[in-house]
Amino acid sequence: MKRTMIWAIAWTLPWLCSGVAAQDKPATPPAAVEASADPQYLQQSNAERAQVQPGNNAPVWRQVGQGTTGYSSLPLSQAPEAGNLVQPFAQYPGAPLTNAGEAWRQVRNHWIIPYGGSLLVMVLGALAIFYWRRGTMALHGQTTGRKIERFTPFERSAHWANAIAFCILAVSGVVMAFGKFFLLPIMGSSLFGWLTYALKNAHNFAGPLFAVSLVVVFFTFVKDNFPSKGDLTWLLKGGGMFGGQEVPSHRFNAGEKVLFWGGVFALGAVVVVSGLFLDKLLPSFVYTRGEMQIAHMVHAVATVLMMAMFLGHIYMGTVGMAGAYQAMRTGYVDETWAKEHHELWHDDIQAGKIPAHRSPAPTTGPVQA
Repeated sequence: MKRTMIWAIAWTLPWLCSGVAAQDKPATPPAAVEASADPQYLQQSNAERAQVQPGNNAPVWRQVGQGTTGYSSLPLSQAPEAGNLVQPFAQYPGAPLTNAGEAWRQVRNHWIIPYGGSLLVMVLGALAIFYWRRGTMALHGQTTGRKIERFTPFERSAHWANAIAFCILAVSGVVMAFGKFFLLPIMGSSLFGWLTYALKNAHNFAGPLFAVSLVVVFFTFVKDNFPSKGDLTWLLKGGGMFGGQEVPSHRFNAGEKVLFWGGVFALGAVVVVSGLFLDKLLPSFVYTRGEMQIAHMVHAVATVLMMAMFLGHIYMGTVGMAGAYQAMRTGYVDETWAKEHHELWHDDIQAGKIPAHRSPAPTTGPVQA
């Protein structure tokens, strides 16, 4: 009896193992099965399907989904993937078998859009709460009427050109990425479609302007944004924004330097290069679908981080600090403003190390000698 049971188990074990292995093996996509079949069998099965199910183009679309190259009127020299309607299947770790285009869509819709939008909303909420609790940072002392030039006309022109281009890119990018969630239900598909089309063209034209102005801004302000003594103290104390006294700083404080090197230089370079790549303005590239998808994801992540950083800069330059907007609009600040917000810079001017003004005298208001 025992010998019979052992023989039965030994005889059935290979069949059981083969069944388990067949269940663990990932299913082969229909396109791969059909492509590996006998051509005569395929021709016969397609002819039978055309008689039984006229108009059924399932075999054709299976081949399209597999990445089969066909014919296109677009020259292959201009678009190497012109004959491929759909990207081929790809297997990603921990993900089902899918094509690269669908994988990119999943990353965009399930990672970049929700987390990027949440970051921007959280930054706006934090700034709103800070303004509600703190309000505008006003001067503690009385203004003297003596003006110090903070920005020359050239510096202001470079800043405003970059700021205008950034606002166009930010507004158009936010509408194109998140507009279907808060504008489409209000405006309707027709008006929203026209708006996104117009903003897309504005985005493409403002991109090169932003790139050029960003380079000008970098070389214009880089000399005053190198790390200096006291920057670490400023960062550790948060610039004194949560206390009663500000930390002394030079022309630009440590927070502005972090924004310059992190937002303008690092993220700005990533945004500009990826944006020019998406516009197909960089030479020596093929611009395949896969490369464009990677460039889009890099561009989206970098722009969201840049907007989050620049929101704080815009807040401090408008309603966050009294006199900051006038400094960029007119170029001049009061002596009291310079002493309270940038004490080391003010001391260098008083000592004669830095001139009080570097351009012709203003038409209104006295200038400190």
